[in-house]
Amino acid sequence: MTAGAALGGAASDGVVIGVDPGRVKAGYAVLDNAGAVIEQGICPVEGLAERLRPLAAKHRAMAIALGGGTSAKPVAARLESLGLPINWVDEYETTRFARELYFADHPPAGWRRMLPRGLVSPSRPIDDYAAILIGRRHLGARVASPARGDA
Repeated sequence: MTAGAALGGAASDGVVIGVDPGRVKAGYAVLDNAGAVIEQGICPVEGLAERLRPLAAKHRAMAIALGGGTSAKPVAARLESLGLPINWVDEYETTRFARELYFADHPPAGWRRMLPRGLVSPSRPIDDYAAILIGRRHLGARVASPARGDA
């Protein structure tokens, strides 16, 4: 396992896979070198390596950007079999920004659009959106914020 910079690391020349580790499930996002999302999803931790293996090969991934949260070490151990460098990324406030990113893609509809965003919950888990942010932090890309256009 390769240790990257704790707060993001250097930009990669190619595709990176961002991973938001959890105890039971993990979010993942395949990003190009500009931070654009190619694929994203959520899967059980025990099947994560098997899910990412074909994606890494298909998109010629250069590295994994792994959120350094509580469940990171066991997830990193599972991902070592992919043979890609694993770079640790600070997860600070990724959940909050993931909510913003989710609602930018899926704005509340009907009466829910009248509520303040803080009172509206996403209709599904957003671990994949956290993985997007983790991948973008690794790449050094700007994370789009729906309110200001940057973060």
